[in-house]
Amino acid sequence: MKIIANIAKMQEFSRQVRLGGLSVGFVPTMGYLHDGHLELVRRARTECDVVVASIFVNPTQFNNPADFDKYPRNDQRDAELLLSERTDVLFKPHADDVYVGDASTTVAVSGLTDSLCGPGRPGHFEGVATVVTALFNMVGADKAFFGEKDFQQLQVIRRMVRDLHVPVEIVGVPTRRESDGLAMSSRNARLTEGQRKLAPVIYRALNAAVDAYIEGEDEAVAVVDAARAELSSVEELEVEYLELVDARTMKPAETADENSVLAVAALLGDVRLIDNILFARALAPDAAFDACEAHAVPDVIEYGSH
Repeated sequence: MKIIANIAKMQEFSRQVRLGGLSVGFVPTMGYLHDGHLELVRRARTECDVVVASIFVNPTQFNNPADFDKYPRNDQRDAELLLSERTDVLFKPHADDVYVGDASTTVAVSGLTDSLCGPGRPGHFEGVATVVTALFNMVGADKAFFGEKDFQQLQVIRRMVRDLHVPVEIVGVPTRRESDGLAMSSRNARLTEGQRKLAPVIYRALNAAVDAYIEGEDEAVAVVDAARAELSSVEELEVEYLELVDARTMKPAETADENSVLAVAALLGDVRLIDNILFARALAPDAAFDACEAHAVPDVIEYGSH
């Protein structure tokens, strides 16, 4: 496995790979890897010839500096895990290279960021969209792989790629969970033993909402209340938001249907946990799912041919 820190060398590596007729798959991460990250690497391995994973803890997406400082890091372990999954390149750019001293360009995706994590984390999605755009330019991948756990982030990146005509295909990968249902996250390492035992209530709550929908309830208030009742069983859990939205627009939904996503953010102590359940995937777990407002693209039209 190659380890590349220099941006120009990363660009040149990908250029040579693609000139050779091979495809590049990209898995951007902030490190402290778990099996959810590795599942993205495995998916990339099945779809692309060369797999690049990056580790970059992006300071601009943390609206709370203390959260950035506390973010767990273990570079040696991360490298060993990526090597075990036959990752071809570990890309570790330096912050001073990603953000040059007088950098003044940002990428903002409006609309999709008006709900859920957006209002409570000002600047977060702008930081995500900006760094992901930069990373795409550095790596030059054919496909990039993101987990559905950060569903709003996934939709923001899809929209950014569509709107800016970035030549990369975005692949969403289902959330990887622990045996008790807790969504895998680097932040889970900060939970105390007691908090870790309580955390699976989040997934139980999401499933309670889907169960209510399956049983015939489609009013958003009632569906959300089914989840809220389950969450209320854990007094230590402080719910930041619990909202049913349309998967394509991230706007609040009045009724539930197969395009709905129920998303939650909650605190256990000072650890912020997020999760969601896509109704379409809950109803058909093995179905392909790409909730994005599609636009018809015509085939190439040739003029002047005989």
